[in-house]
Parts: sequence; C-alpha cells; structure tokens
Amino acid sequence: MSLKIRLIIMNFFQFFIWGSWLLTIGAYWFQNKGWSGSDFGAIFSTMGIASLFMPAIAGIIADKYINAERLYGIFHLFGAILLFIVPQINDPSLLFWVMLVNMMFYMPTIALAITVSYASMKEAGMDVVKEYPPIRVFGTIGFIVALWNISLLGFETSPMQFYVASISSALLGIYAFTLPKCPPRGKGKSTSLSESLGLKAFTLFKDTKMALFFIFSLLLGASLQLTNAYGDTFLHDFAKIEAFKDAIAVKYPAIIMSISQISETLFILTIPFFLKRFGIKKVMLMSMVAWVLRFGLFAYGDPGSGLWMLILSCIIYGMAFDFFNISGSLFVETQAPPSIRASSQGLFMMMTNGFGAFLGSFFSGILIDKFFVLPNGHFDWHGIWLAFATYSLIVAILFALLFKHKHNPTEMNVSNVSH
Repeated sequence: MSLKIRLIIMNFFQFFIWGSWLLTIGAYWFQNKGWSGSDFGAIFSTMGIASLFMPAIAGIIADKYINAERLYGIFHLFGAILLFIVPQINDPSLLFWVMLVNMMFYMPTIALAITVSYASMKEAGMDVVKEYPPIRVFGTIGFIVALWNISLLGFETSPMQFYVASISSALLGIYAFTLPKCPPRGKGKSTSLSESLGLKAFTLFKDTKMALFFIFSLLLGASLQLTNAYGDTFLHDFAKIEAFKDAIAVKYPAIIMSISQISETLFILTIPFFLKRFGIKKVMLMSMVAWVLRFGLFAYGDPGSGLWMLILSCIIYGMAFDFFNISGSLFVETQAPPSIRASSQGLFMMMTNGFGAFLGSFFSGILIDKFFVLPNGHFDWHGIWLAFATYSLIVAILFALLFKHKHNPTEMNVSNVSH
C-alpha cells in the first residue's frame, strides 16, 4: 500500500471519529437526556480547555521521547475507551469530566496527524505543500461521511453515535502502529531544562513575525468558534418566524451547514496554488476577508429569498477555514527548526483551538447577552452576525498592517526544508 493511501486512511478516520458525535451530541443531550443548556455549554467548552495545553504537551513528548505515530495510536485507544463509557453516564457533571479527558486525548491527535503526515512525506521525498492538501481533504470527507451516516441511520439522538465513534477510534489507534516510524527529532541531544520540558517552541515568540502569526492565529481561532457555536442555532431560530418555519433550510439545517464541510474539500485542493503564487500573508488575509463575508452573508440571509446568501456563506467557509488552518500549519512547518516541529504544531493548535476557541466562546456569550437579546427573549441575529463581521474586518486590517512577510515561492516547498 502506498504512503499516500496509508495517510488518506489515517486522515479519513481522524475526522470520522469527530464527525460521528460533534454536531449531534446536542440532539442526544436535549432530546434523549433532557439536560440543561448551561450544562451543555460546559460540555462544549471541553474542546477549548483541552486544546489550551494538551496539543503542546503531546508535541513535546513526540519531539523528545516517543515516536509520533505510537503516541498518536495510544491517544486514540484511550479515547475509544472513554467514548464507549459516555452512553453509560446519567449525570451531566460526571459527563463533563469524561468528555474533558476524552478531549485531552483527541485534540492533540489533530496536530500529531499533521506531524506524522509531514515527517513521513518528507522522508519519502514528497512535496508536502503540493501533495498534503489532497490527502488532508479526505479528513473532511470522513467528517461528512460520519455526519450523514449518523443522521441517516437515525443515531442523532441515540447513544449509538458514541459507539460508532468509539469503534472508529479503536481501529485507528491500532492502525496507527502500522504507520511509518516518526522518531523524536530531539531525542538524545544535550538540552537545557526549558528544552527538556519542550518549552523551546515558545522561543518562536522572540521572532516578531512568528509572534504576530500566533497572535493572529488566536484571533482567527475565535472566529472559527463563533461559527461553530452559533451557526446551527441561527437556522433553527427561523422556525419561530411564520414565513420561514416550513422552509427546507429550517427543517434540515444540518444539510445546509454541511455545505461548509463540502466546500472545505474543494478549497483544500487549491492551497498549493495559492500558497506558492501569493504566499502565506496574502492567503491568510484571504481567509480573514472570507470570515467577514461568512458572517456578513449570514446577517442578511434568510431561508426564503435570501437562501442563496446562506448557501454562499457556507461555500465561503471553505476558504475561511482552509486558508487559515491548513496553510498556517504548513507555514509553521517551514519556519520551525526540525527539533521542535511537533511541539510547534502543538503550539499552533493551542493558540487556535485552545485560547482562540475559549476566548471566542466566552466573550461572544457576554456580548450577545448584553447587547443582542430582544425584549421578547429572541436573539438579534442580524446584529450578532454584523458584530462578528466587524470583528473579523478589524482583525484583517490589523493583520495587513502589522504582519510583515516577504513571499519566497521556494520557501513553501516543504520537501526542501531540512529534516
């Protein structure tokens, strides 16, 4: 079996696991268990909390002590056990802790999957910038396949979704031990205490360009959390309006929102061209402008005559997400020294899905409660989305002015970077 096929299988199941429950745990929570919304918010925050420290810690371990593919497999095996336990839990407080530990094992596997892919592809002499995106696209396909399977099999409100995720995680955990060996690059080298603890990745902040890159990664991570947290609820709320309650987008909001993931699969394939043609600054700026359009179209769209705006917003999401997440990880790969690349990817993950996700969720909730709840108790979605669009526009302007990076087309040929 070729390396490309092996990595495709890894990426497919990496996100199949997540897609099996991420968008449907709400239906299980409210329709099956009947637990409160505040408790559900705590459950959803476990992703951000775990991402604050676990990806960086996993990167440290992979850089210094254990093969990345083995650590990846171990984490998925532990995750399989925890997901299998979830349906047995009847106390929301206990479920919070179980899901938090589960996320502590799952979230670092996203960065580890990137580390394994990059390391094995470079060892094989492959051009990562050109050949990784078509491999990574199967991760998004895996997420879509899982989401549609759970829905079509009638598992949206059922505990079966967690069993599907558990079995998938166990299979991927076992499969990981067959992947190419990715030994620690910093193992056996004489190091200082900070290097032994894996803190050297944070020295990237000494470089003004990298410091700004990570800060803007945090700010963009907040945008991603906004769309994940409120997109589906936004469409459901149109059911309260007589003119829209029977619209297709209101009856099947998950179908509309899944267009976003389908769009991801297409935009991933364009990354090699855009990165080599325009460079990381322009590509990330395109992502920021895409976020402005994403939120702005939601502000003016509706399930009736404005349905095209909702659909276009979902299509644009592919550019907003991919041109930031995938391109950002490739940029980190070209800028970080070989001995700290795994922990640098973990740091990137921590800034986006950790600090960014947590701060985006926390402050958006305060903002909405204070300024965008109407007298009748409904949300002012038009104002909410315009506020998010304004935030994204300010971030884009600041990035354009502050981030200095001269594009060198050969720099993004990651296969030429020392490994």
